Amino acid sequence: MDKTALRRAIAAQKAAMTPDQIAACSQALTQLALASPLYRQARSVYGYLSYNQEVRTRPLLEAALAHGKRVAVPKMYGRQMRFLWLTDLDAVAPGCMGIPEPLADGPEADDPTALVLVPGLAFDPAGNRLGYGGGNYDRFLAAEPNHPTLALCYGFQCLPHLETQAHDIPVDQVLWVPEDQG
Repeated sequence: MDKTALRRAIAAQKAAMTPDQIAACSQALTQLALASPLYRQARSVYGYLSYNQEVRTRPLLEAALAHGKRVAVPKMYGRQMRFLWLTDLDAVAPGCMGIPEPLADGPEADDPTALVLVPGLAFDPAGNRLGYGGGNYDRFLAAEPNHPTLALCYGFQCLPHLETQAHDIPVDQVLWVPEDQG
């Protein structure tokens, strides 16, 4: 299946999920992430604010703040994605493509070893990822290669194998739960 068809198929499966399925899977994934050595060792978390039917990241980001970790989320400036420190997860508004972004334009995050939560439409056990097509995370991680990376996904998003291209950067760990076990 080509990338366009795979993106459509995964998006349709996500759209078919109920709010209860999304909440249950998100809760289970939050617990898995909190137990991950990548999370436990991180001083900072570069997360993202969920959009549409994505795994809900807010509980994980709230936990990170409660654990004394610094939290940053991305904001788009044209084709450039910058992570900005965020202490109030409500200080956001729809930005690029309707995705929640910080209202402020700073301060810019500056932890070169922060854990990065990487969104995507599909992943495989080796950490290969099919993103949304903009290349934002691949560009960011190519420019800042020392970040550990973690992806959270529903079971149907974890495929046996994904074809990759030279510019694709895999994530270090993929956590997933079947959508009926959340």
